[in-house]
Amino acid sequence: MHTVAVLALDRVIPFDLSTPIEVFTRTRLPDGRPGYQIRVCAEKPEIDTGAFTLRAPWGLEGLKGADTIIVPGTDNPAAPLAPAVRDALRAAADDGTRIASICSGTFPLAASGLLDGLRATTHWIAAAQLAAIHPDIEVNPDVLYVDNGQILTSAGAAAGLDLCLHLIRRDYGSAVAADAARLSVMPLEREGGQAQFIVHNRNPTPQGSALEPLLTWLQDNLARDLTLADIAAYTGTSTRTLIRRFREQTGTTPLQWLHRARIRQAQHLLETTRHPVERIGAQVGFGSPTAFRDRFKRTTGVSPNAYRRAFS
Repeated sequence: MHTVAVLALDRVIPFDLSTPIEVFTRTRLPDGRPGYQIRVCAEKPEIDTGAFTLRAPWGLEGLKGADTIIVPGTDNPAAPLAPAVRDALRAAADDGTRIASICSGTFPLAASGLLDGLRATTHWIAAAQLAAIHPDIEVNPDVLYVDNGQILTSAGAAAGLDLCLHLIRRDYGSAVAADAARLSVMPLEREGGQAQFIVHNRNPTPQGSALEPLLTWLQDNLARDLTLADIAAYTGTSTRTLIRRFREQTGTTPLQWLHRARIRQAQHLLETTRHPVERIGAQVGFGSPTAFRDRFKRTTGVSPNAYRRAFS
């Protein structure tokens, strides 16, 4: 079982603290077993959250041996990092532990030196402050989260949910992540300029919206060589009206949605079948294996074969 240690620093934001606890404790594997064991750790016996006082069952020793450490945000992100916390985070990183932050929890990771030379994000309102204090970090305020492999960061509030679901997909695949998303009453994909996104078997359709029939039709016709004109013809509107309505209701364009749906379906096929990569590319609507590999790597950051090795 995968052990997740959630580190509560002084003035921790309760929402950020509860997010990984709720998401990971409710995650179940296909056979019904829990996927994660949670340790709530604190830097001192009592932690002030502002609204209440927290007594965690674990001290910093709970970080040792954890597979993943989550650092929630605090309401004073620029507060000095306690040397004991800094040393514990560095020791965990040296041991190969995966470490992730939610919201302003990026600041403790930055203060520990773990983000030097890496890309990172945080709550948009604190992004300029993070960049000013830590110029060695490439701060991107426009994404929901950034996955550097061992070290991950996320933006504020609900982006922590996106990050947790992404970690579940990394650990157990898209089917388990989809179940966790449903339990969290989360959409299966959220727009936000993210370079990485949670992948599930089917693209989300905003139920009850005027676009629901169109999105279902697109999902069922991924293998076709659809153009914007084809999609507009199906809806009986002009391409200009289609783009405007589509963006209003999904936050993206029809072709961008279609590309992501194709990659999402390709990831599912890579995880669940042994079909050759070329066949999968054709199944999801790419005209050539090269086009499929290029789009897949641009979207996910890895090649189809590397993705299959990691998630199959």
